[in-house]
Amino acid sequence: MSDVAFLKSCLGQYPDWPKKGVTFLDIFPILRDPYALETLVTHLVSHITQQYTTKPDVIVGLDARGFLLGPIIAMRLGAAFVPVRKAGKLPGQCEVAEFEKEYGVDRFEMQKGAIKPGQTVIVFEAHLLLYGGDRRLTYSDLIATGGSAAAAGELIKKEGGKTLEYIFIVGLPFLKGHERLDAPAYWMVEAED
Repeated sequence: MSDVAFLKSCLGQYPDWPKKGVTFLDIFPILRDPYALETLVTHLVSHITQQYTTKPDVIVGLDARGFLLGPIIAMRLGAAFVPVRKAGKLPGQCEVAEFEKEYGVDRFEMQKGAIKPGQTVIVFEAHLLLYGGDRRLTYSDLIATGGSAAAAGELIKKEGGKTLEYIFIVGLPFLKGHERLDAPAYWMVEAED
């Protein structure tokens, strides 16, 4: 069994949660299994090292599940880790980017100076994922609409960094969210329409 097939088999699936017609894909079972977690991290680090001749300078992890694996990936690569958080969660001066969600506008922030001009960045988002027939994603727009990832890319540009790639555990290419991003997107598991 391939790494991807194994990891897909580890995802928890909750049909009709939190509402009818939505399937909730849960990454937490991967985190509870040391072998699955190591497989996931190794797969993502291998993907990055095979794609780029030089390591990225920074791994940006999005609030909140990007914080779970982002620091591990950064450490393995010898890169810095920078969190992107929801508004009001970071001390000091912050850059701000807004993005649309299902029920309005949300804001992401990054501390000013966290990324130096010219640094190369990979964005990692590892949300729990909701998808369904109505295509309304209640808790995460992951690679569905691309809104939160695009906001992170905007913050990186404001700091003078260059986004190399956006990495996700699960992608929903039929929603075309990756088309909103300013760099290529990679996802390990593709959720079906």
